[in-house]
Amino acid sequence: MCGIAGQFGVENREQSQAAVSRMVDAMARRGPDGSGVHGWDRATLGHRRLSIFDLSAAGRQPMLTEDGETGVAFNGAIYNFRALRAELEHLGCRFRSQTDTEVLLHGYRQWGIEELVRRLRGMFAVGLWDNRSGKGYLFRDRLGVKPLVYSERHGQLLFASTVRALRDGGGGGELDPLAMLEYLEYGYVSDVRGIYQGVH
Repeated sequence: MCGIAGQFGVENREQSQAAVSRMVDAMARRGPDGSGVHGWDRATLGHRRLSIFDLSAAGRQPMLTEDGETGVAFNGAIYNFRALRAELEHLGCRFRSQTDTEVLLHGYRQWGIEELVRRLRGMFAVGLWDNRSGKGYLFRDRLGVKPLVYSERHGQLLFASTVRALRDGGGGGELDPLAMLEYLEYGYVSDVRGIYQGVH
């Protein structure tokens, strides 16, 4: 199952890492095989792990490039990762694990974000940080199978796999009355809002 969390636009690195750690702890049931948090000056990524393809420590997340400048927190499965890996190895990329996660790092570096996402087949929610450019990316599979919620505040973006985790990290506000009305009328909350104000 796994769970991802993070913050882009960090003002205080220690506070950000503490907030993301709280989010990761709130998702303990999503990943019993380990957890991790990694921070840069302007971003923090967190992860709860359920080991699937590579049970070793090489599959630990957030996963970083060798230079530590790009990191990824990933939930899901990339069905065509072996074909993508073969293509990337042919281009000279060296892999350290047997995970589908590592394909995201090398694919981003080799092809850029748009081409990487276009090539992916599977179910996924991904937070990726490029420290060299100072840019963060959030993306998920085309059907939205894997959950991804986010909240913006004061120029910062917080994200997680669950609303509870996002709230534990300081994202979102009070209950959203329009979301409550939607729930009472339709039995669900529409994609444009969360049950809390400011949660999408």
